[in-house]
Amino acid sequence: MNDKLKQTFSQAKNYWNQRTKKQKIFSVSGVILFILLVALVTYFTTRTSYAPLYSGLEASETGSIKEELDKDGVQSKITDGGKTIEVPKDQVDNLKVKLAAEGLPKTGSIDYSFFSQNSKFGMTDNEFNVVKLDAMQTELSNLIEEMDGINKAKVMINLPNQGVFVSDGKAEASASIVLNVKPGFNIDDKQIKAMYNLVSKSVPNLPTDNIVIMNQNFEYYDLNSSDSSGDAYTEQMNIKHQIERDIQQRVQTMLSTLMGTGKAVVNVTADIDFTQEQREENLVEPVDKTNMKGIEISAKNIAETYKGTGAAGGVTQGSSSTDSLGSSYQSGTSGNGDYNKTDDTINYEVNRIKRKIVESPYKIRDLGIEVMVEPPNRNKKSSLPASRVNDIKNMLSTIVRTSIDKSSGTNLSNNSVANKISVSVEPFAANAPTTSVAKSSIPWWIYVIGGALLLIIALLIFFMLRARRKRNELLEDEEELLEEEPTPVDIPDVNKEVESESTARRKQLEKLAKEKPDEFAKLLRTWISED
Repeated sequence: MNDKLKQTFSQAKNYWNQRTKKQKIFSVSGVILFILLVALVTYFTTRTSYAPLYSGLEASETGSIKEELDKDGVQSKITDGGKTIEVPKDQVDNLKVKLAAEGLPKTGSIDYSFFSQNSKFGMTDNEFNVVKLDAMQTELSNLIEEMDGINKAKVMINLPNQGVFVSDGKAEASASIVLNVKPGFNIDDKQIKAMYNLVSKSVPNLPTDNIVIMNQNFEYYDLNSSDSSGDAYTEQMNIKHQIERDIQQRVQTMLSTLMGTGKAVVNVTADIDFTQEQREENLVEPVDKTNMKGIEISAKNIAETYKGTGAAGGVTQGSSSTDSLGSSYQSGTSGNGDYNKTDDTINYEVNRIKRKIVESPYKIRDLGIEVMVEPPNRNKKSSLPASRVNDIKNMLSTIVRTSIDKSSGTNLSNNSVANKISVSVEPFAANAPTTSVAKSSIPWWIYVIGGALLLIIALLIFFMLRARRKRNELLEDEEELLEEEPTPVDIPDVNKEVESESTARRKQLEKLAKEKPDEFAKLLRTWISED
């Protein structure tokens, strides 16, 4: 066996040494490429493609699902900081049905269905109160999560201890709520008021003053009641925030319609004038402003005429005069003459206006709007055309012009309005593509590489077979030359004894006499007796 191995190794070594340098490089490269191809094909055909089974889980839920999957021997991995669990893609549907039948994933909390499923005797009052409180918190969380813009809600309720005596006053409960709000969503006052009333009416002896609501960024949501006696600064800030929120929501709605949901973020800053002015005006205006005349309410007309001698008067004959009341007359100085007197009295009524004016204290003196838009192709800003950006700026300019109070004397030229708005085009980190699950299908470039490697391997096999065929031809030529050489004549040795039947018997008897002398003696006696 060792001789055969040595002979094979020697033949391989001789074959390798007979190759040229180019052939050696070509052969080594082909072997390396073949190994690489086999490794790639093995990797892509044997690797497991994972897909999310559940997302947005709590740590406890992820642990229970992971434990169940490990118990069943299912491969799984946890991603997204423990919130997502992934399994082989072809097992997702079956595992969802199987885990659902086993009651997984659990919410990690107790709802009111616990009482119907676990009703039994022997539960103490303390145990019942703990379970009831947990169920109440869970149900309130589920109700709040049904509202728009709420991803998750955590509710903690603190119930006071009941007094022993009837005369003891009722202690008040308290509640704390933490909301996980969707990015870019603003909770309006109606939703805040609804949450306060929902929690207050769901828990006994829980006034709204004992409820605290905040979001994941530790921003508080206060209940703005009309009868609240807050200070002036808080009231003014609430009004300012309300105005900014209303404008922001209008702009956000229009941009979402234009660009798509989650493609635009709006920030609004307003300068509000809270100065309140009260004044009283007493005005007198003519009814007919064109002729500057009022309405005639009364008129008086007196006319006197006299002819003859001894006419009264002291004014030159033929002269006329009109007094301030509209009376006109003519008189003469001669003894003979005519006397005419006309007296017209007209009373006019004008508009007497009395105004008590209270100016609105909430005037927008200045307004700034900042908008950030994500391009359609987040890796290429130029994918958003300049015309679309100009349309957004024109829309914001119109909102600024119509919102700012004109009576404040603010200069609303085109340059000033352009300075009050800002539009930037940037990709959003929240919309960044997540690491997608690798597809089980092999990319096209793998086929190209595989085809090239197969071609190289085919060429190598062709060259090796041709080289082997040449080597076999050489060996056949050598054998033919050896066959043509004269074969030597075999001359028997004279001293060598010719093997015959008698010689063979003699050798057998000698061997028998040496190895088994007793049997040889018996044989001799038999032969002697026969003779």
